[in-house]
Amino acid sequence: MQVMVLEAPGKALAFRERGEPDPGPGMVRIRVGACGVCRTDLHVVDGELPDIPYPIVPGHEVVGRVDALGQGVASLRLGERVGVPWLGATCGICPYCRQDRENLCDHPVFTGYTRDGGFASHLLADARYCFPLGEAGEDTALAPLLCAGLIGWRSLTMAGDANHLGLYGFGAAAHIVAQVANWQGRTLYAFTRAGDSAAQQLALSLGAAWAGASDDAPPVPLDAAILYAPVGALVPAALRAVRKGGRVVCAGIHMSDIPTFPYRLLWEERQIVSVANLTRADGEAFLAIVPKAGVKTHTTVYPLREANAALAALRSGALIGAAVLQP
Repeated sequence: MQVMVLEAPGKALAFRERGEPDPGPGMVRIRVGACGVCRTDLHVVDGELPDIPYPIVPGHEVVGRVDALGQGVASLRLGERVGVPWLGATCGICPYCRQDRENLCDHPVFTGYTRDGGFASHLLADARYCFPLGEAGEDTALAPLLCAGLIGWRSLTMAGDANHLGLYGFGAAAHIVAQVANWQGRTLYAFTRAGDSAAQQLALSLGAAWAGASDDAPPVPLDAAILYAPVGALVPAALRAVRKGGRVVCAGIHMSDIPTFPYRLLWEERQIVSVANLTRADGEAFLAIVPKAGVKTHTTVYPLREANAALAALRSGALIGAAVLQP
């Protein structure tokens, strides 16, 4: 098998050849058809997340086909197309798991972070945490749904019934969420880097009522705002943009420090909340909505060996939509 592996923090990913792993009990081996490139992969590569077990193969937006079954696996069949998300496994016994909050599990496994991921031709996955995908759609189009879509969906549900909804950072997640939110009848306002006319045009083409720079004031007070850009300074900016009782949802796993801000921005029952990971129920609900909402992803496809180029394009903001690797 072929992998792009991170051997030390901050290093470029290295192409390596390995033997194909055998799945243990409850596990499956997946032949990767496509793997999306997520901002969390940058946090892994940069060593910004704790306890990374080097060497590690990043990638957690995986679409592929079951290539081998471990002992006891009956829920999947050989050749079936599945998605492998960020949440790779949970303990099932901690208080959070027992309360149906497995996204907060005390002892989780994360694809491409604590277990080798999808920047590879093959990977191992827990069969219980794979999503059957059926045969509709191309692998490269489906891959961004496995994190950008899933975390986008969870952040959208945490925004409540907000009608006037702001999206800060119009990249992979926002361009998917915008389509679902439009289908739900919400009014969208897109905030991008100053001068990023391409992202603003994409937002408008996907139904946003307004698009501007992240420090611009929207034309109306927002009921809620979701932050996809990992920039702490956007938190007080979003608080300024939401109405009394409004909510700011921070959707990233890592963010630069939030600067101090006057209490008056938080007063009048405004809220700041964060999104952590996902649950399997999130995935099932979102994937059922995708065809109903007519979600279409905008992707740039790179060969597996060009993973570093894809990461560089994501880091620089050069991507429109999502990057996807294809072995």
